Amino acid sequence: MGNPPVIELRDVSLAFDEKQVLSRISFQVDQGETLFLLGVTGSGKSVLLKLILGLIKPDSGQVLVDGRNLTPLPEEQLDTFRRRMGIVFQEGALFDSLSVYENVAYRLREEGVTQEEEIERRVREGLRLVEMEEAIDKMPSELSGGMRRRVSIARAIISGPAIMLYDSPTAGLDPVTSYTIDTHIAQLRDVEGVTSLVVTHRLQDAYVLTNYVFSERKQALVPAGGANHGGPIRLTRFLLLRDGAVYFQGTTQELAGTHDPYLLKYLA
Repeated sequence: MGNPPVIELRDVSLAFDEKQVLSRISFQVDQGETLFLLGVTGSGKSVLLKLILGLIKPDSGQVLVDGRNLTPLPEEQLDTFRRRMGIVFQEGALFDSLSVYENVAYRLREEGVTQEEEIERRVREGLRLVEMEEAIDKMPSELSGGMRRRVSIARAIISGPAIMLYDSPTAGLDPVTSYTIDTHIAQLRDVEGVTSLVVTHRLQDAYVLTNYVFSERKQALVPAGGANHGGPIRLTRFLLLRDGAVYFQGTTQELAGTHDPYLLKYLA
């Protein structure tokens, strides 16, 4: 038998104050795959990320990571699975009272790394990846929204997570900064083989990450269909929620070729 999906949800339902938020959600994400979570505001996309992190538990169904059901696990056992994950929140979620250096180092200190030389090396490595090393001594208040988002990515990847969860990573950003963020997401996907879930309202992000791959040779995104693209083309799929349920799940080609009236309206 092959390896189990990295992430799998089986018939997951959840309600808050008698309001049904998710209804019998099922999907899986395999190693190195990228799944885009689409849907209008309030459809339950961010709630799915919290379920996968174990921050909330479903009313019914199973949430599995590497084949292990997280739902019945106590908090101390959930930490083992969370260490495999990095998350980038929409607003960056940096600690306002800590410098960029201390924000990125925070996870390492939590995991028990005490050698300051090692911490600094890894912090600089992470910031260098997102082109933010020059901001290492700045405070979050001195950074633009896009810069905070890039620091958040550096903090998320500093422990080498196998899974990345992105909650609207380019929301409210200008096109150039959004493209930069997309480049970093693609770099983790194509170079490190990271499994990704991306919540987004921006179909432009999905287009970029579906049609381009990161080339180490050129240190840039290049067309996925071109020769010498510099890495494997990894599977990308879409899952669209409507009223808390899965309305569509499929590949780029299936989404682009749809004749469904709701999907066409959403894609317009």
